[in-house]
Amino acid sequence: MPETFISAEDIRVDYRTANGKKTVLDGVTLRIDRSEFVCLLGETGCGKSTFLRLVLGEERPSAGVLRMGGEEIQGLSPKRGYVPQRYALFPDRTALENVAFGPKTSEFGVLGRITPRYFRRRGEIREQALQLLKEVGLSVHDAGKYPHQLSGGMQQRVAIAQALIMNPGVLLMDEAFSALDPATRAAMQAMIRRLWSEHRTTILFVTHNIQEACRLGSRVVVLARAEADAGSKVALDMQVTNDGREAVEYVARFCQSRTVTTAGEPVLAAG
Repeated sequence: MPETFISAEDIRVDYRTANGKKTVLDGVTLRIDRSEFVCLLGETGCGKSTFLRLVLGEERPSAGVLRMGGEEIQGLSPKRGYVPQRYALFPDRTALENVAFGPKTSEFGVLGRITPRYFRRRGEIREQALQLLKEVGLSVHDAGKYPHQLSGGMQQRVAIAQALIMNPGVLLMDEAFSALDPATRAAMQAMIRRLWSEHRTTILFVTHNIQEACRLGSRVVVLARAEADAGSKVALDMQVTNDGREAVEYVARFCQSRTVTTAGEPVLAAG
């Protein structure tokens, strides 16, 4: 039986504005099973990234309850790894040092680094970081480079390894490949799908690209508003099978029928 890992019950998110408040999400109910790869799709401004930040624990809902592993999410936790659209690496640390930074800090802090256990453990962390860099497609030579010496795609690979080394229960990815050129983006998509197939880490992936959502995810969830000034709800929730080609066509038609824009221009990309 599938195990519900993340559950959102009737989530609403309101933001204060100069004219009162704006409701971004309204009545979002969603269950994600352990080891699922869920792609969250929707037009710009529909609340995809807002929902991701709720799961991350960076924000709290105005109403409703969000749980992970049966416990209410109430703040940030290393159990939830995060990869943003723009990689946030330490510029003065090598790729290897960036990946190793998380476990070193969480396990030892500052004072703990003068203990004998730290000197034993740091070698293990280094080997683990190096192995993860290899898994995301980087070499031993790349491990010694600083962020400015790496391409955008390589920096994003480091960011993914940086999140995975904390062994998170869920990996949250917010438009993680949208800033990359098409060839690099395709390579990154293949890499993250391979990693998911091998490790079965639960992934929640935000995108506005229909083809990306259907080719990557084992499931696609679409957020949409019923009216331009209303909060978004779950408008479509479907499993994706095979290579996702049929899903791309179906989801594209569905989104076209539901998309609300103010400028009359499409805000979802089919490819």
